[in-house]
Amino acid sequence: MTHTQVLVVGGGPVGMLVAAELGHHGVSTVVLEAEPRTVDRPKAGTLHARTAQGLARRGHLPAPVATEDLLGRGRADAFRFAGMPGLVVTAPATEPGPVLGRSQADLERDFEHVARGRGVTVLRGHRVTGIVQGPDDVHVTAQGPHGVRQFTAEYAVGADGARSTVRERLGFAVDTHPSTVSARLGLVRLTDPESVPYGWHRTPRGWTVAGVSPYGHSRFITIDFRGPHPDRHAPLTLDELREEAERVLGHRVPMADPRFLSRFSDFARLARDYRQGRVFLAGDAAHVHFAVGGQGLNLGLQDALNLAWKLAHTLTGSAGKDLLDTYDAERRPAGQRVIDNTRAQLALMRPDPGLDPLRDLVAELLAIDAVNTHVGHMISAQETVYPARTGRGSHWEGRFLPNLPLTTADGPTDLTRLLLPGRPVLLLLGEAGRAHGEQGAGWTHVVRTVSATAARPLPWDAVLVRPDGYIAWAPDGGSLAGALDHWFGAPRPA
Repeated sequence: MTHTQVLVVGGGPVGMLVAAELGHHGVSTVVLEAEPRTVDRPKAGTLHARTAQGLARRGHLPAPVATEDLLGRGRADAFRFAGMPGLVVTAPATEPGPVLGRSQADLERDFEHVARGRGVTVLRGHRVTGIVQGPDDVHVTAQGPHGVRQFTAEYAVGADGARSTVRERLGFAVDTHPSTVSARLGLVRLTDPESVPYGWHRTPRGWTVAGVSPYGHSRFITIDFRGPHPDRHAPLTLDELREEAERVLGHRVPMADPRFLSRFSDFARLARDYRQGRVFLAGDAAHVHFAVGGQGLNLGLQDALNLAWKLAHTLTGSAGKDLLDTYDAERRPAGQRVIDNTRAQLALMRPDPGLDPLRDLVAELLAIDAVNTHVGHMISAQETVYPARTGRGSHWEGRFLPNLPLTTADGPTDLTRLLLPGRPVLLLLGEAGRAHGEQGAGWTHVVRTVSATAARPLPWDAVLVRPDGYIAWAPDGGSLAGALDHWFGAPRPA
């Protein structure tokens, strides 16, 4: 029997990120992953702005140093909404780029390397076969390379994907939307690349999505709107993909040498609660949706960044009452938002000429800057605002604080770098801000207090920032001591 503080079921990028973050806080963590090694598949490969910003604050991605000359400036990347061009995703120039290309497999490798370096035990080739929770711990059974093994943990995280054993075995209630389309994906060699339209292409019979490489293997997708496949789990063959490409495009599409073949649909599922006692769901175990907009991987990584610091504070005895319940309250609405917008996008993508006026209207609306920004922030999760938790709640509580150039006694720095140690930061700005420091004296074991001056005037003279970059308190939300007690428990004597 192996005991650990947290057992993570599933070693994809979401599970490995949870483990890496827990390891940073010295939390004893074991990861159980069925695959013996990371598998390179043409899955998700886009990091959106809010994910990149969160990862940068935790040191997993490089970020520009925020300087005064970058304030008010932005970065922009072209993107698509419902397969249509015209969307622009923007982010502040003090942050990483708004759309970054990183494969799911590379992220998994990176997070696993970090997790192992922080003392996390990663057991590959271990498939979970049973999970039972009691009042004080969780019992997990796994089949490993050398037989059956038993584990106990104070908490468990189910990050084991769309077919989650954790979710199924514990009977998490879910809401679902049945599939209506059948999509096919192949990593194949297109022997006549000129026969395939590059990128997103709609015909009266469906869509193709192609990342055409004339020198190697191409990622090629077809989307069939005539209904779901009668056997979703039947293996996809090269002949079927070839025939479907010909049907959609109306001409032959020569292809050979498949490296990877798979099918997917628009089936959507959302767990009604991301927590059941001592067990949490994250990533695809909690939510699945149609793969449009590159949002699924991002949604899961944001789950991981939200959950890990709350588990760490709970296990180290510095969490306020019901802190772990905020995970569901904050992340489930984000999952619902993505399911809703992907369903809306798919509705616009249906190859019905009767929808052309609606598509034209959406294209007109995207040409309006305010609308484009709104939709871009929705796709990139930069619109996310968590519900206020403390007292009457500050107007700023739950909002993500953009990177700020700051000057401390040690010299120039910025908010991203102040958050790298993984602790909440109480930022005291100028002489007026220092008056708040006395209220935070009982929480120096948890909170890092930093006196600084900002390059430009800010709306407050002090602010409490969570480890994931979201604001936990600002002066218009009641007393700082009350907020600290709410988030991080009772003060400790100096």
